[in-house]
Amino acid sequence: MTKTGWNFHELYLWHDTGAAAQFFPASLTVEPGEHAENAETKRRFRNLMEVSGLTEQLTSVKSVPVDEDDLALFHTRDYIRRIKALSDDRGGDASYLTPFGRGSYEIACLAAGGTFALMDKVLSGELDNGYALVRPPGHHAESDKGMGFCLFGNVPVAILKNRKKHGFERVATVDWDVHHGNGTQAAFWSDPAVLTISLHQERLYPHDSGDREERGAGAGLGYNLNIPLPAGSGHGAYIAAFEQVVLPALKTYKPDLIVVPSGFDGSGADPLGRMMLHSDTYREMTRMLMEAAADLCGGRLVMSHEGGYSAAYVPYCGLAVLEQLSGIKTHIDDPFLPVFRNYAGQELRPWQQEAISAAAELLAGIRP
Repeated sequence: MTKTGWNFHELYLWHDTGAAAQFFPASLTVEPGEHAENAETKRRFRNLMEVSGLTEQLTSVKSVPVDEDDLALFHTRDYIRRIKALSDDRGGDASYLTPFGRGSYEIACLAAGGTFALMDKVLSGELDNGYALVRPPGHHAESDKGMGFCLFGNVPVAILKNRKKHGFERVATVDWDVHHGNGTQAAFWSDPAVLTISLHQERLYPHDSGDREERGAGAGLGYNLNIPLPAGSGHGAYIAAFEQVVLPALKTYKPDLIVVPSGFDGSGADPLGRMMLHSDTYREMTRMLMEAAADLCGGRLVMSHEGGYSAAYVPYCGLAVLEQLSGIKTHIDDPFLPVFRNYAGQELRPWQQEAISAAAELLAGIRP
């Protein structure tokens, strides 16, 4: 049987992003409401996992917070100290439209630590794969600033800390969040030991990053691979991108570990994206990565939660991924699936294929 790990901590839900209209702070012209990055999507994901009975069949992985030295493997000391000082007071903003409250520094350290702990268990052979349902997210955070609701780079910090401990040679990240994984890209821009792949809606966020021309620099040139897809891309486009770009890249690179910054905001229900994925898309992409991991790196596959802002639908996408990772089908069916499957445009369209073909031309830059 597959040994699948599950990381979650109640404090992840206590990270406070305050009142906002989606992401704009309240003012005399912006009525107070709920911030898009709130606890509800993760809480409902966790709740559906428990109702399905799957949680008790997984291996629980305890969160152990990273410290300032761990964070400094990626982030500047000045940035770390600024976030800590604000967190110790009343909170603040990590840069622009990335609010956090009192205590969020410790929670963010716990989230990075949860990703690290899960990755550590997989690398040590105690687990085959696993999912860290962490918050705040991390894939937009850069070395000296937070962005896009992210305080610290959960995946970069976990990779760098585990590389010191385990001494592995190559890691591949496959980011399927609807927004570009600019922070992960920046962390390993010049590092050929990490292949960073991002599938995302073209020029959504950040609006000025994620283009195919961003390929890395120095020794890392060719090891950053962006696959920007047109708005409205659905199941067919994502599966084609996996078949034609992601899997060939992994096969050439031959990583020791595959890591997924896992956002579910590419779904047809998400308010912050304009893609049309459904739970079966995430299930199929997980299956394909599991097969690649089995062939290339002993099945080692780690996922760390990123975005996803539909409280109603994120749980079903997450459950599909965990069912696939564990090989356990629960009694829960996705009630939205028949609706989203029947959306016109789920099949691969010619302009989507053009974007995928252009990304496939970059494969020549990856050296075994």
